[in-house]
This record gives sequence, C-alpha cells and structure tokens, in this order.
Amino acid sequence: MPTKSAATPHIKYKRIVLKLSGEVLRGKGAEAIDAATLEHICEQVKEIHALGVQVCVVIGGGNIFRGLQGAKQGVDRTTGDYMGMLATVINSLALMDCLEKMGVDTRVQSAIPMNQIAEPFIMRRAIRHLEKKRVVIFAAGTGNPYFSTDTTAALRASELHADIIMKATKVDGIYDKDPKKYADAVKYDEITFVDALRQRLNVMDSTAFSLCLDNNVPILVFNLTSEHAIRSAVLGKKIGTLVHN
Repeated sequence: MPTKSAATPHIKYKRIVLKLSGEVLRGKGAEAIDAATLEHICEQVKEIHALGVQVCVVIGGGNIFRGLQGAKQGVDRTTGDYMGMLATVINSLALMDCLEKMGVDTRVQSAIPMNQIAEPFIMRRAIRHLEKKRVVIFAAGTGNPYFSTDTTAALRASELHADIIMKATKVDGIYDKDPKKYADAVKYDEITFVDALRQRLNVMDSTAFSLCLDNNVPILVFNLTSEHAIRSAVLGKKIGTLVHN
C-alpha cells in the first residue's frame, strides 16, 4: 500500500500565474488558434489543476493583433493597444471553452468591462474562485494602453500573492545571448534579478521585471512544448531558467 507522500507528488508552487504568449496558440499552421495546440496547452493546465495547484492564466494576443505592430502600420498606439487587449479576450475565451469541455471549472475576468462574456477583474473574487478550485484567466491586459501582458502577469501575481510566474515559451530558458544566432550561447539554470538586469537579458519588459523584482515574485522561463512541462515546473523539477532574488 503506497504511502500518502508516495501517492501524492510534492507541489513546490501552489498558486501560479501561467503567462502564455498569444503566438503559442498558432502552432505550426497559419490559423490564429490551432485546435490541436490549444488542446495540448489545456491538457497541461488540467494536469496541474488535478494536483491541486491554483492556476491563473494570462495570455497575450499577438497571434491576432499586437499594438506595437499596428503602430508600425500607422494605427494609433492607444487604439492598437486596445485592439490587442480585445485579442487577448478572444484567446481567453478559447482557453475557457477548451478547459470546460475537459471538465475544468474556469472563469474569465476582464480588465475592461464586458459583462456579457466575462466577469470584471475583482481581486477578492479571483481569490475565491481559486479557493473553489477554478482556473482563472485574466483577459484584456491591465485595461490600459502602453502596458504589456507581461506587466499584467506581474501585476496579478503581486496582487494575488502567487508563488511564481511561469512564463511558457518556445525556448527552453534564458541564455547569455541569442542561441539561434550564437552556437556558444550558454543557458542559465537560475539567475538573480540583479544579474539579469546587469547583463540586460530579455526576460520580460522593464515594467514587468521591475514589479517582479520589487515584490519578490520569481519568474520561471521554460519550453511549453516539452512533455508535461508545466507539471514538471510546479513540482520543482529542473526545467528552464529560474529568475529570483
């Protein structure tokens, strides 16, 4: 008869903010949201949710529209950023729909009021959802132009006292230089905020990074495409790069 500790894996991070870029939903095809990729991500979220992890998700909208790209095409920056926020709502609803079809109770909270399709962001309500074993997806960024979804993740993690921000990407961690350009690039297993700043490593944008530094919120950067990547991360296994104080 297995002991309780043998049957139940030790969870290192019990409340997380999972930061996803909108581009991860695109997969390898041309569609903005690839169904197989969406399902793969949701299966990983379901896996950690079943372990008892309290999961918040912040997703970008770059697979549909990105404010900075719009500005380069002549779109007013403020207007473009609001368009990008609406793109994050589309992605959030897609995640919610997929998760609920897998039997995972999910709520979408939007920083911009849109009562017909999402709850408004209310910190205490979000915490209550987590306590009731619901996944909470934060849509529409911070509700303000000129702030990225990285900043949203840092802000929500600080407000909800999350144990960590898990930034799921298509690379396996942080390197001292671009591994696509330099064969001798060295990957860090962990690095301090101060060293990351000193070396000007591109972990998050400066506003998000400062929030994490000031509020002592660690950041784990890892490859989402690895098998059971998010599960390995919440169990504290050696994966990606950890940025901490």
